[in-house]
Amino acid sequence: MRLHGRLICATDEEAEIVRRHLPEHIALTRAEPGCLRFDVHPTDDPLVWAVAELFTDHAAFDAHQARVRASNWGAATAGIAREYEIETISGDRA
Repeated sequence: MRLHGRLICATDEEAEIVRRHLPEHIALTRAEPGCLRFDVHPTDDPLVWAVAELFTDHAAFDAHQARVRASNWGAATAGIAREYEIETISGDRA
């Protein structure tokens, strides 16, 4: 499974929440079984981050999503807008 898109903050306060929680979120995600790539980088706009994720399969992606919903990151960033595209890669199984 591949995800790419943007995390879009509405305010400087939301951006600060992202900056504060992002290092732990990246470390935990990269340590997950099935995570092949997880990159979140600031863009030229200080309120927007570019997001790129790659997981071995649908099950690994689903496990990641479940962990995120129950995490500090999930709680802290729940109200922050996301514009993501998710695609199945050849060989993925639902």
